[in-house]
Amino acid sequence: MSELQGRPAMLVTGGAKRIGAAIARAFGDAGWHVVIHYGRSQAQAEELAADLPSAEIVSADLDDWDQGPAMVEALATRLGDWRVLVNCGGVFDIDSAQALDPAIFTSALRVNAATPARLGQAFLGHARAAGGRRLIHVTDQKLVNPNPDFFSYTMSKHALSATIPMLSMARTDERDRVYGIAPGAILASHDQTEAEAEVSHRMNLLGRRATAQDVAGAALFLAGGWLASGETLYVDSGQHLTAQPRDVLFLARQ
Repeated sequence: MSELQGRPAMLVTGGAKRIGAAIARAFGDAGWHVVIHYGRSQAQAEELAADLPSAEIVSADLDDWDQGPAMVEALATRLGDWRVLVNCGGVFDIDSAQALDPAIFTSALRVNAATPARLGQAFLGHARAAGGRRLIHVTDQKLVNPNPDFFSYTMSKHALSATIPMLSMARTDERDRVYGIAPGAILASHDQTEAEAEVSHRMNLLGRRATAQDVAGAALFLAGGWLASGETLYVDSGQHLTAQPRDVLFLARQ
C-alpha cells in the first residue's frame, strides 16, 4: 500500500472491473488514495492498484450481511481523511415480470440494496473527513424508464434509490452529501456481444454510447459536493427520456 501523503481517500465497491475500475482510475489520476473493493476479482484488483499512484485493495462478500459494514468500520479506524464511498458493486441477473426467481430476488435485494445501505450507514457513522463526506450510490436509468426485464434487479435499484433521500435527511453533519448516479447502458452485459452492445447502447436521445469514463467523471464531480444532498445524476445520453418496452439488450435483437 502506498503512503497516503496527505491524499484524501475514497472507497469504490466492485472497483476491480468495469465501471468500478473506471471510477477507481479517475480518482487515482485526480490525486486521491483509492481503496479498491473486490469480491472474487483479486488479480484484477491487484493489477489496477499497482497502476495507480496511491491505492490498496480490500475484499468483502457483499452478499454477506456483516462483512461489508465490518470492512468499512475497519477502514475508518486508519483512514484519516476518508471523503468518498461509491457503492458500485452489484449483481445483474435475469428474471422477468412473469416469473420472479426467488434466489435472484434475494441476492439482488441483498447485494444491490441492503448492503450498500448498510455500507453507507457505517461510512456516515464512522469515517473521518475534512469538509464532509460523500456517499454515492450507483443506481440505474431504469428508475424512471422501467421495463419488465431483469425484474428483481430493477426492484433492487428502486430500493437503493429510496435510501438516497432518506439517508440525506438523516445526516447529522450538514457538510455531508448523499447522491446517486443513474447510468444507462454502458458496457456489454449479460450475454451480449460487443457488436450487440454497439447497437443497443445507442438507443437513446443522443444516439451516443455513454461510457464508463462518463460515470467516473460524474462521481468525481459529486465528490466536490456542489449539488444539494439527495440529488441523482443520470448518465445515459438521455436513455431515461426514451420509453423502452424491453431492456435494450432484447430490443437490439428484434
